[in-house]
Amino acid sequence: MSVVDSPATRRPDDPGRSQQGRVPGHVAPKRRRQRGSSSTPWLLALPALLLIAGLLGYPLIRMLVLSFQNMRLRELLSGRTPPWVGFDQYTRVLTDGVFWAVVGRTVAFTFVSVIISVVFGLSIALLMRRVTRGVRMFMVVAMMFVWALPQLVAAQIFRWMTDSDFGVVNYLVDKLPGVDYQNHSWFVNPWQGWSVITTLVVWAGIPFLAITLNAGLTQVPKELLEAATVDGATPWQALRNIILPILKPLITIVTTLSVIWNFGLFTQAWVLRDGHPEPQFQTLATYSYTQAFGQSRYSLGSAIAVITVLLMLGVMIFYIRQMFRIGEVD
Repeated sequence: MSVVDSPATRRPDDPGRSQQGRVPGHVAPKRRRQRGSSSTPWLLALPALLLIAGLLGYPLIRMLVLSFQNMRLRELLSGRTPPWVGFDQYTRVLTDGVFWAVVGRTVAFTFVSVIISVVFGLSIALLMRRVTRGVRMFMVVAMMFVWALPQLVAAQIFRWMTDSDFGVVNYLVDKLPGVDYQNHSWFVNPWQGWSVITTLVVWAGIPFLAITLNAGLTQVPKELLEAATVDGATPWQALRNIILPILKPLITIVTTLSVIWNFGLFTQAWVLRDGHPEPQFQTLATYSYTQAFGQSRYSLGSAIAVITVLLMLGVMIFYIRQMFRIGEVD
């Protein structure tokens, strides 16, 4: 190789010189983008989609069709096709004051229980970041046991604890000076009854919220918190200006999930009221079941269930949008 052609004497604009400062003569390996078939994700998801369609799709379609008919006990026993009544069942439901009272009660319970659950869950998650590792593991294991407890079993436990004759809650409260709670029924007063139901729902929902938010707190940079402390920020200011903005997407997700779960309250109210919830303890789920199977108004119960699904659909759409937004950010 001559001196003129040597790499050291080539000008910067020489075509032989790499435009990104690579060593001349070095051939960069070509990056090959492996593009899978666009149908591969659908093929992988097909078994799950078919399972969901089989378990949920057919019952939803059957319920929707039934809400436009007038299925009664005699049609059920005889096997005859129920008469088609169009929107009569929906008109009957939407013009019923009892139905709207149940809707208001369900919405109020959902709002209160979700707010309490998220606040307590976030508080416990913050506490878990300040305790030792051993204590944190004990808290996680204890909450996992609570979370794994079936709703039916948890409701039975609370039913025994608040029993008017043998309840441990009445026994402990009765020990307070000047308080007489012997043979006290917690469900005579609707406010006290709903406080028991709300306590049960919050107690069962806190483990998921606390563990999830604790995992989110591990993503908060310690450098930011240390810098805020050095600058004289109080713990409340650090929480409001650093922790909460970082956790906002996660808090939105868990709050939306809690709304969906609590809005469909059934097991807790049903078991605590021994399968016969009074009108003041009816939610949309129990009201639909009572109308359909308690009074043999199957089409009316189906219409109530369809309206409940439509009400929850807005929350589900919001949840899905948030999931896609977080996916785009990541």
